[in-house]
Parts: sequence; structure tokens; C-alpha cells
Amino acid sequence: MSEGGDQGAPKLYNHKPRKAQLKQSKGQHKFSSPPGMGTQTTAPPPPPPPKESFARRYKYLWPMLLAVNLGVGAYLFVRTKKKDIGEEEQDASPVPVKETVAHVAETRVSPAPIASPVIEREPIPVDQQRELFKWILEEKRKVKPKDAEEKRKIDEEKALLKNLIRSKSIPSI
Repeated sequence: MSEGGDQGAPKLYNHKPRKAQLKQSKGQHKFSSPPGMGTQTTAPPPPPPPKESFARRYKYLWPMLLAVNLGVGAYLFVRTKKKDIGEEEQDASPVPVKETVAHVAETRVSPAPIASPVIEREPIPVDQQRELFKWILEEKRKVKPKDAEEKRKIDEEKALLKNLIRSKSIPSI
């Protein structure tokens, strides 16, 4: 069994050590020691520490992430709340008819024909207008103002309504 004549054996196993040779090499390593150390057995290296989970590795990051998320959420909530309050104030404020008509005329992109004709309604009798103003005044008295500015605004509206109720003639719209 010469190395050259063995064509069937793979080349990887041509120089494989035998079991006996492995036992001898292990025995030499076990008992051999560097000069001056004496005969001591070496302990195997300690196993590597177990790998921590992602959450435990970044445990200081979680509170900061939570605080940032809560801050952003509160900011968005307050921002939308302020928008809603601003829209309500705009709806509640009395806007003169001329400004509203001018604004609507400006926002119209192209003059489109009106589908339904404008309906001319009968004017409301003065007595009914006074009754309506009295009812509005009663409702204004029921409103609880939230701050000084709102209270001032409501007082002005009530004064205007009182003047309209006391006047002999009511202006037509």
C-alpha cells in the first residue's frame, strides 16, 4: 500500500494521523509544561458569557424612547385641540354679510351658472325679530365664559341685542 499506488483513496486522508499517534500527542501535552512551572494541569478557558437579549442590552434606551413618544403624542393632541378651538371662535364670531359675500366671490374659481334660482322670501315681521332677539339674549345669559376675553365678547353681544330690542325700528338685512 504505497501512497502513489493507492488511487482509490481520497487525498485528504493520505496524511491522517492514526489513533495511536493522537493519544501520544494528547499525553505529551497533558504532562509537558513550560520550563520552571512544575507539573500543573491547565484548566480549560471559561465559557463565553451568555449573550443578552436586545431589550436588556439597551435597557437605558427604553425610558427615553417612552418619554419621547409621550411628548410627541401630547404635542399632537394639544395642537389639534387648539385648531378646534380656533375654528369654533371663527364660527361664533359675527361676520358682516358684505365681507362674507366678498370672500365667497374671491374664492370662486370660475363663474358657474347657479343651478337653483334665488328664492325671495318674505321679510320677517318686526315682532318676530324682537322675539328672536330676546331668545338669543336669554341664551347668551346662560353661557358660562371660560376666560375674561370671552366674557367681554359675550357682554358686547348682549349689549347689542338689548339695543336692538329697545329700538323702535329694526334694520332690515
